[in-house]
Amino acid sequence: MSEEMNLNDTHEFKEGDLVKASVAQVDEKSVIVSIEGAPFDGIVPISELSSLHIEKASDAVSIGDELELMITKVEEANFVLSKRKVDAEKAWDQLEKQFQSGEIIETEVKEVVKGGLVVDLGVRGFIPASLIEDHFVESFDDYKGRVLTFKIVELEKDKNRLILSHKAVVEDEKSVSKLKTLEAIQPGDVVDGTVQRLASFGAFVDIGGVDGLVHISQVSYEHLDNVADVLKEGQKVKVKVLSIDRDSERISLSIKDTLPGPWDEIAEKAAKGSVLTGKVKRLVSYGAFVEVLPGVEGLVHISQIAHKHIGTPQEVLKEGDEVQVKVLDVNSSEKRLSLSIKDLIENEEAFDLADYQLPEESRGFSISDVLGDKLKDFTK
Repeated sequence: MSEEMNLNDTHEFKEGDLVKASVAQVDEKSVIVSIEGAPFDGIVPISELSSLHIEKASDAVSIGDELELMITKVEEANFVLSKRKVDAEKAWDQLEKQFQSGEIIETEVKEVVKGGLVVDLGVRGFIPASLIEDHFVESFDDYKGRVLTFKIVELEKDKNRLILSHKAVVEDEKSVSKLKTLEAIQPGDVVDGTVQRLASFGAFVDIGGVDGLVHISQVSYEHLDNVADVLKEGQKVKVKVLSIDRDSERISLSIKDTLPGPWDEIAEKAAKGSVLTGKVKRLVSYGAFVEVLPGVEGLVHISQIAHKHIGTPQEVLKEGDEVQVKVLDVNSSEKRLSLSIKDLIENEEAFDLADYQLPEESRGFSISDVLGDKLKDFTK
């Protein structure tokens, strides 16, 4: 490539020369330029104005713009020139330095094409879809015009190949943030987080560049079969740090520990004497545990299950049964509820003498004579 021409040059203009020129006319598909020291004007085809595809020349230059151009062809009374080649030659030198140093480049997304994004760095740079974000993106249509940060991941000047990655910048930023978070947090801390992924066994929550696991048992005081019933990806949550393994970068978190406890204000929610509907959760030899509120179980002692004598709770109840219970006693400090089922069931064996009417023909006999057999049953 020859040295740049100036006004005092007298040698013949030839292909490869760099010249300074002023835009004299802008047509739809080309630009007419006045070249310093040249005997006639030159033309810059639209394809030679930019490394990117443009629809009309006015998208790249305006009348009066001063340009540095390369002569690509000398014709009779005319020159054909290129701005794109000059820009590219300058750009490759700079890009090579940025590639070697790992410098972060900030630039505007010019095009959204099939398979990724295109930027103009003096040469056409391509960002494959897989290198745009560190998460799945359904559509990149709204990325056009956005200013993003990139790192060069592949550079081959001879093939005019320039591949960039925004994902690499995001991952580097998260790595720095992760180290800071791991150094700062302690068990017992309550921090803000964002739900990243849902799994059958829980949810992964980002708490500042590092993900922690909220096990399904730590999501809610209520029993959950599916985490998706209460959480969704992208949801903002507060979590409590349960434990940290900094070597393996494993963090155990809890959402339910940041929520009001199920036993808070239990004396009002399950007042003594109140009737509640619950579900039998467990059967033991001495009674049944019934969940009356999310996370709140009370004991129905075996003596409070039925009016008749039973040997085991299983004779009357099974796990999963929905039952009505009466609150006999509340101990909020020890988190205990005493419940009764039988207090809400009519005692069919009880006999109310006040409601019994003697038959007319028996009125001359004593009450014990009439009720003798019945009373025997009560003394057994």
